[in-house]
Formats: sequence, C-alpha cells, structure tokens
Amino acid sequence: MIDYPLIWGILIATAILIYVILDGFDLGVGILFPFLESDEQRSTAMNTVAPVWDGNETWLILGGGGLFATFPLAYAVLMPALYMPVLLMMIGLIFRGVSFEYRFQDKAHEKYWDFAFTAGSMLAALCQGIALGAFVQGIDVVGRAYAGGWWDWLSPFSLLTGIALVVGYSLLGSTWLVMRTEGALREKAIRYSRITLLLTIGFIFLVSLATLSLDPQFMTRWTSWPYMLYASPVPIAVAAAGFYAWRSLGQDKDYKAFLSAITLFILCFIGLAIDMYPYIVPMELTIWQAAAPDNSLSFLLVGTLFLLPMILGYTAYAYWVFRGKVKDGEGYH
Repeated sequence: MIDYPLIWGILIATAILIYVILDGFDLGVGILFPFLESDEQRSTAMNTVAPVWDGNETWLILGGGGLFATFPLAYAVLMPALYMPVLLMMIGLIFRGVSFEYRFQDKAHEKYWDFAFTAGSMLAALCQGIALGAFVQGIDVVGRAYAGGWWDWLSPFSLLTGIALVVGYSLLGSTWLVMRTEGALREKAIRYSRITLLLTIGFIFLVSLATLSLDPQFMTRWTSWPYMLYASPVPIAVAAAGFYAWRSLGQDKDYKAFLSAITLFILCFIGLAIDMYPYIVPMELTIWQAAAPDNSLSFLLVGTLFLLPMILGYTAYAYWVFRGKVKDGEGYH
C-alpha cells in the first residue's frame, strides 16, 4: 500500500528546503548590500541574482500551496499561529522584488530602492527565521484548531532563530558572490564569508542547545539509544562542512565554499527532521493525522509528477544560461 501522506510530507519538506537554499542566497545578497563599497559593486551583486530570484520563489509557492492542498488541517492550525511573521515576510519579499526592477530604471531614486532591497531582504529572512522558531517551540492546539494567542510566535527562542537565519542567509549570499564575482568584490565577499561562517556555526550551536530544552522528546532523540545512531553524525558533519568551507575560501574553485554553505543548511534541515518526525505540527499532529484523503493525495501526486520535472528543468536551464562570473557593468539589466 502506498503511503501518500509520507510521500507528500517528503515532497513538501524538500520544496521548502530548496526554497531556503535558492532564495536564501539572493536574500543574503540583499542583507550584505549596504556593506558593499560602491554603487558599481552593488549593481554587480544585484546582477548576479537578477536572472534567477523570481524563479527561486517558485519553491515557496509549491511548499505553501502544497501544504494547503495536501495537509489542510496543518495549514489551518499553522497559519493563524504564524499569520503575522508570514505577512511581514511577504511584505519584505514584495519590496525586495520591486527594487530589482526599479533600481535600474529609476536612477533619481536609486538610494530608496537600495534601501527597499536591503530592508525587504532582512525583513523576509528575519520573519522566516521567527516563523521557524515559533513552529519548533510548539503550537497550542485544542480540538483540531489553533488555541494560542496573537503574540505566541514572538519569543526569545523565535528571535534567536530569526537572527540565526539572517546570519545563515548572509553566509549563502557572501559565498554566492565569491563564486559569481571577481576582483575587489570577490575579495570583499571572501572576508564576509569568513565572518558569517563563524557566526553561522556559532548560531547553529546556540539554536541546537536551545532546541533541546524546549521538549524532553528533543533531548531523547539526540542523547538516547538507538536515536544517537543516526543523530550523532549530524553535528560531526556540520563541523566537517564548516571546516571545508573555511579551507575553500580564497582557493581557485570558488564554488566549493558555496556548496559547503548549502551543505550546512541541508544538515540543519536533517537535524530539524530528526526533532520533528513524524509530526507536522510539533508534538500535536502527525503527517497522517493532518493529511487529506488518500484519493486526493494520489490525484495531486499525478499532476506533480508532470509539474515537478518542468520546474526542475527550467530552474536548471536558467542557472546554466546565466552561469559564470558577472563582471562590473555587465549583467541581466
């Protein structure tokens, strides 16, 4: 018998992970934007992501829309709990998106569009991290409905995860610039990559410790047998990926540091999965309890089998067409 809820749980989680990685680096470029030295460097940095940023957000739509269609109960519980950070995230993404187009066309107000690009990127990244923290710390559910308050999403833990994600996206953005630029901008990106790498490793450690204190089940899954058998390699791999990223910075093959940063995010996502599985609303609803009927899930899966290769195909094609270093004065615009 096919376990449709499990399949869809994996698909939704994968879509969210791909979104975090792909949109994470262009949000990271926006976060680093005010720290670049000149208008020429800022234009070059923006041009490295201009051809792909909107396609990256496809995965956010797939993750959010897929959650609504396949796990409607989870969607109905999570959205009231996370309404404010999600709304602010969308506002940030709108300002970030508008600034891409207007900055190069409205030179008279360029500084305002620069601010919109940076502020929108920071707001979106911060709110994504806050929403993640609010999700992990738990959602109050009574009678299959959200029973918490309006401000439950705001806590010291969610603020910690919010800041941590801003720093992590900055790492993705800086290593992306190392890979896609040259000269003075590349050298500056290498310096920022070293700083954000150390900060990211530090925040991974802090968030991991804080997460263990949220629920006894989290501690059990990382410190008891046989859970330790598959959980213990994760922190070891995080340390190895961080070390490899540090060693890769400034060497000939600039893509290595970027891939190492992506590996850090994947490992953190695996750690989150170890904490959460099989719950889709932490410690309240499993993926099977929150799933739509199997006939609906199977129908949606047929369409997804056609749609997903198309999304992967045009995403890969866009990155292939716009591959290589972006020189000053050149780019999409």
